Amino acid sequence: MSAVIDFRSDTVTRPCPEMLRAMATAEVGDDVFGDDPTVNKLESSLAQRAGKDAGLFCTSGTQSNLVALLGHCQRGDEYIVGQEAHTYKYEGGGAAVLGSIQPQPLEYEADSTLDLGKVLAKIKDDDFHYARSRLLCLENTRSGEVLPLDYHSRAAQFCAENKLALHLDGARLFNAVIKQGVDLQDITRHYDSVSLCLSKGLGAPVGSVLVGSKPLIDEARRWRKMLGGGMRQAGILAAAGLYALDNNVERLAEDHRNAILLAQGLAELPGIHCDASAVQTNMLFIIIEGDQRASALTAHLLSKGILITGGTVMRLVTHRDISRDNISSTIAECDQFLANYVEQTP
Repeated sequence: MSAVIDFRSDTVTRPCPEMLRAMATAEVGDDVFGDDPTVNKLESSLAQRAGKDAGLFCTSGTQSNLVALLGHCQRGDEYIVGQEAHTYKYEGGGAAVLGSIQPQPLEYEADSTLDLGKVLAKIKDDDFHYARSRLLCLENTRSGEVLPLDYHSRAAQFCAENKLALHLDGARLFNAVIKQGVDLQDITRHYDSVSLCLSKGLGAPVGSVLVGSKPLIDEARRWRKMLGGGMRQAGILAAAGLYALDNNVERLAEDHRNAILLAQGLAELPGIHCDASAVQTNMLFIIIEGDQRASALTAHLLSKGILITGGTVMRLVTHRDISRDNISSTIAECDQFLANYVEQTP
């Protein structure tokens, strides 16, 4: 049975008819030559929205983050990053493999920040024995949690004092903007570069935009070409991003409300542990009692057309293709399953 309710990620959305029309009618050119007007509009408009000089349309958040790191660092340099950060753990080790950039990971604090005192302790002395500490890389949101607003300015001041550049993996930054009720620039102005994803909560089929200074973006564009990311008539894809920015940012609040409703409903079920008060944006985490029960619940939901990640700790993500009715039916299916579940003995 094909899945009709998909909680695995907010990357699973399908373009709506209006977005498809925008893509089908997009004015295009050859972006490698710099003459695709729709790509140029996406890059310049999002850069302006973030208060930056320039933007670069990339195929993915992984590529956007990677060309940013390659733009900031040279071979033998180091970036300081969270132990569970995407740029360190979930993007194939690209900075190390392709850029010879050494990661220095640190454990996150309870509020998803990196303790700046601990960061300071990891900055290497100016000594040829050590890699050169060049960059601090942060993430917002992280596992659905937003960074405290005052942390951005403190991190920027810290980096200025310690001669570090500051990059933000803002794959879900618009979720943080909506949650905190601020303007995008209230956050982005503190960073030298920001990666903004279009294919997660905003619902575009592909793409991220890196924004920053013109020299950095020029360097990142060179790296993008080297990595095979120079696209031709990419305006077809950029049009989806422009539609998403115009129509799908404010509606993220609905995803946040649905995540809280789902968490509250699941928290009431026996055998499921979920802290609904910890839900900040569009992600919630549940713990299922027992590996066998967790596997059986995953299989049961799949049989009903509901996709979730497996394991005893499960991440569920709400998005524009998840409705209030989907939330209710998912809670009901979990309730029915748990009420009738009988542990199977070998």
